[in-house]
Amino acid sequence: MLDSISIAERAIQAVSRGKLSYCKFLSANDTGDTGAHQAGIYIAKNAVSILFDTPGQRGENKDRYVKIRWQDDFETESRFIYYGTGTRNEYRITRFGKGFPFLRTEHTGDLFVFVQMDNDDYLAYILQTEDEINEFLNAFGMSPTDTGKIIQKEEIPSETQVDIAIMEFIRTLEVDFPASAEMSAMARKIYHQVFDHEENITLDPDKEIVSWTEMEYNLFRKLEFDRYGDIIARGFTTVDQFIEVANMVLNRRKSRAGKSLEHHLSAIFDGNRLPYESQPRTEGNKRPDFIFPGGDSYHDTAWPSDKLVFLGAKTTCKDRWRQIINEANRIEVKHLFTLQQGISAQQLDEMSAEKVILVVPRVYLDSYPKEKRDSIWTLKKFISFVKEKTGG
Repeated sequence: MLDSISIAERAIQAVSRGKLSYCKFLSANDTGDTGAHQAGIYIAKNAVSILFDTPGQRGENKDRYVKIRWQDDFETESRFIYYGTGTRNEYRITRFGKGFPFLRTEHTGDLFVFVQMDNDDYLAYILQTEDEINEFLNAFGMSPTDTGKIIQKEEIPSETQVDIAIMEFIRTLEVDFPASAEMSAMARKIYHQVFDHEENITLDPDKEIVSWTEMEYNLFRKLEFDRYGDIIARGFTTVDQFIEVANMVLNRRKSRAGKSLEHHLSAIFDGNRLPYESQPRTEGNKRPDFIFPGGDSYHDTAWPSDKLVFLGAKTTCKDRWRQIINEANRIEVKHLFTLQQGISAQQLDEMSAEKVILVVPRVYLDSYPKEKRDSIWTLKKFISFVKEKTGG
């Protein structure tokens, strides 16, 4: 029955069937959490093909009307519009009708999945919980940094410097899939080999961690295609064989996501010569992601508590941010790094009440409510704070 299928599963199935698909986190600007007049859902320029056959031209507006079915439940007669006059140069979806439930402030940070089924017929899904969001992202081997663009369902061969470097690495492997830490390290190595910007570890760590995460996704997808492409092309002789391969792929994608972020953060901290320990034991056998300067200092009662810093790391944080609150009792104020693009002002107020400070890559700040951005830290600001606290 349809009711027994989760929204995430419906979205996954729709993307698998559809012609083109796109996903993004709803920003504060989309939902009206900025206090500004809502102008609809912003669509990135790199995804214009899901809206129009040809890009808009500066100096003129263009639009068209389509049917969108939301959550497999209700339809809207909506409008795709390109604003090309004046100072505007952007694509949006507008006209959702009176009482439309999803462009409200509480939906900031939800994942919007948009699927073109036919020329004028679309399906749309709003994934509201971390479980739904991560189930969808894992199904396509994506991280939060891979949103805001057309979803790549199949590997597309190309001959860029990145692709050549990745294939050279894959040919040297003596195992099907290397350990998570090795994958993350190789993603960083390939990125620096191709783009030669290793200095950004200290100069622009916010840009660096997003670039590394995107590179690892690219590497992982190409490795999957190399390992499973022929099997999938040949097809499966039994349903059990298909399920076995599908589960193997999905489980590997799930286990990679969280570890990847921790590995890249560690590399950022190493590059900035910060003293830290990852996964130290604290009260109740808890294991926070990072303690600065380390676990020994944390357990040394002579070490001042105000010289200790806590950082949790979660790829998304809509629901599970509360998990960090009791992970290190000596540290009153907790910091939490995330790749989440936007959450509501109400959730940020709840974090503040629990003395949790959100840390996000600088490029994602604009997706948060404008009046709350000053309370959100960039990774570079966090690094400076740790240096000050630990005397680095």
